[in-house]
Amino acid sequence: MYVEDFEAFYEQAVELYKARPIETRYTIKFRHKEGKVVLKVTDDRTCLKYKTDQQVDLRKIERITSIFFPLMACGDLPPEGAEAGQAGQQQAAAPARGAAQAPGSAKKPRRRG
Repeated sequence: MYVEDFEAFYEQAVELYKARPIETRYTIKFRHKEGKVVLKVTDDRTCLKYKTDQQVDLRKIERITSIFFPLMACGDLPPEGAEAGQAGQQQAAAPARGAAQAPGSAKKPRRRG
């Protein structure tokens, strides 16, 4: 069923996921010929869809996607507010520093003989 209001779609989609997290799927489909984006959340019993052709709705799509990826990956909602942005920056910077100073990255002397 298509939901007209994004906020209602968002609320229903999160509740659907919380009710049956293992069976729930989230998909994004872009229809180039029509210039529309369709978001779909389903658990094979209930199917929620939201369709838009407005560019301003891309922020909404980004918001729901940033919620569903952590939910489906680890089962928890990401922290909200400025702390979430700082945590994301710290996590992104940490692997880069760690990779540069990784043990065993320097050449070892060759054994001869």
